[in-house]
Amino acid sequence: MRPKLRRCLRFKPNVYYFKPQGIPLRQLEEVVILPDELEALKLYEVDGLDQKKAAVKMKISQPTFARILDSAIKKVVLAIIKGKSIRIEEK
Repeated sequence: MRPKLRRCLRFKPNVYYFKPQGIPLRQLEEVVILPDELEALKLYEVDGLDQKKAAVKMKISQPTFARILDSAIKKVVLAIIKGKSIRIEEK
């Protein structure tokens, strides 16, 4: 297994937790979004970069970027569909 390269992460959110309204936190399952997943979501969905440009910004390959983005999207969708909370892991 190759060593994991340090990724270039620039975005720092102001909020680290989201949950469905009206359900106590203790009753919710949690989905954790990793810092590199959040960065990928921001670059692709908010900044509108294509995967190649976003991968360059993160200093990773495009296939690695695609895997990170796919993981992040699945986690967010799972949280929305299943009513889970989302915790953004801090760097």
